[in-house]
Amino acid sequence: MKEKQSLENGGSGEVFDSVKGHARKERVLDTVTAVLLGAAALLMAWSTWMGSLHEGHEQIHFTESNNTAASAIAMYSDATQMVVQDVSIWSSIQNYVFDAEAAVEEGDELKLEIAQAKVDALEKMCSPELLAAIEWALETGKSPFEMEGYSDSYYEEAKALAKEAQDILAAGRQDNVNSDRFGLATVMYSLVLFLLGIAGTFKRSQSRRMVVGTAVVLMVVAFVFMLSIPMPEGFSLFTYLGVS
Repeated sequence: MKEKQSLENGGSGEVFDSVKGHARKERVLDTVTAVLLGAAALLMAWSTWMGSLHEGHEQIHFTESNNTAASAIAMYSDATQMVVQDVSIWSSIQNYVFDAEAAVEEGDELKLEIAQAKVDALEKMCSPELLAAIEWALETGKSPFEMEGYSDSYYEEAKALAKEAQDILAAGRQDNVNSDRFGLATVMYSLVLFLLGIAGTFKRSQSRRMVVGTAVVLMVVAFVFMLSIPMPEGFSLFTYLGVS
């Protein structure tokens, strides 16, 4: 009889220890879940913030690109007008040069002086680049606009500005990509929060652990993915904290 009671008491003690150990594991799992919920919420907030900063830079870059492209178009227009003007000047210089040559053949000094004066007046209207091209043309018998690189010189600044506009646009597009990637990370963190939120509804400990484990794996994947995304241009946390 005593042996039976001793076995019963021993069995009750083991059951009590098992229940107590199970409750302890449940409390630990609840604590871990709560910590993971907080961490996932903070990471999701960070991802959302970074995405919004990239989106802001995207809008700034697109605006700057449009403004720069407009300036480049204006410079192309100015350059075209300059080409037309220089072509007109060169055409007039050619006419007066022919007049001067004719005056030499005729021996008409007055006509020669008038033609030369007009050529001199037109040359004063020329840019140094055009004068150099005219000298080359007079030596070679070709048009100054045939001189290598001269025609392109009209559009050098416009082309540089157009390239700058394209570079800024490319930066804006990259900001758009980075913003979308941070958005994807935010969705992944939202899924982590969802899994951790429903973990407590499962009665079986094994099921809870599986759900929490899946959430942990997903959170690690989201965190590694987020680290692969570049930070916004010029970002510094100290700036937002008011520390110079």
